[in-house]
Amino acid sequence: QVQLVESGGGLVQPGGSLRLSCAASGTFSSIYSMSWYRQAPGKQRKLVAQVTSGSSTNYADSVKGRFTISRDNAKNTVYLQMNSLKPEDTAVYYCYAVAYGSGYGNRNYWGQGTQVTVSS
Repeated sequence: QVQLVESGGGLVQPGGSLRLSCAASGTFSSIYSMSWYRQAPGKQRKLVAQVTSGSSTNYADSVKGRFTISRDNAKNTVYLQMNSLKPEDTAVYYCYAVAYGSGYGNRNYWGQGTQVTVSS
């Protein structure tokens, strides 16, 4: 079983920056990929960025050039550096991981979410 704990959310002005962190803990052998999703008010939850264990990355078009996802495999932690934030980035951001454990195989996990609000 994997627990995902997010941190780093908050209130920032347009053009500002935030860095989100997600630390994974629990019983697992490996984490294949870690991702950030977000859900804005009244909208569907969507993928923001993803990084694999091999450091391959994928970004939503809306955040390309502004957000950077990175992963520290030794710490089982994924980060999302968010720059040039816009009001439309306001959402609850969720950490997501695909992990493997000998006792359960491959499973998907979600964090509790952290609020990011971009407003003047």
